[in-house]
Amino acid sequence: MVKTLILIFGIINLIGFSCHMSKKSVLVFTGSPMVIPLVCGALSDENIFPIVKNEAESARLAGFGINFYDQRVFVNKNEAKKALEVINSLNLSV
Repeated sequence: MVKTLILIFGIINLIGFSCHMSKKSVLVFTGSPMVIPLVCGALSDENIFPIVKNEAESARLAGFGINFYDQRVFVNKNEAKKALEVINSLNLSV
């Protein structure tokens, strides 16, 4: 599996998610591309480094279209509880 990392506004987009990655990571947030930088910034401030999966961008780069524009934020299993506390403290209404 080939992985490509793209750095956009301080967020790492991972294109080509490998299967073993999903076993070590958990989904902690799904939201619009407008909110993701806020969530990732708050997590980074707590030394939690998220992975953002952007299926719409992956599809666009591959030449396909998609109607799902939300992005998903994953963190390491060991950091999930703290990450959820940080995200809940943001009081986002999405």
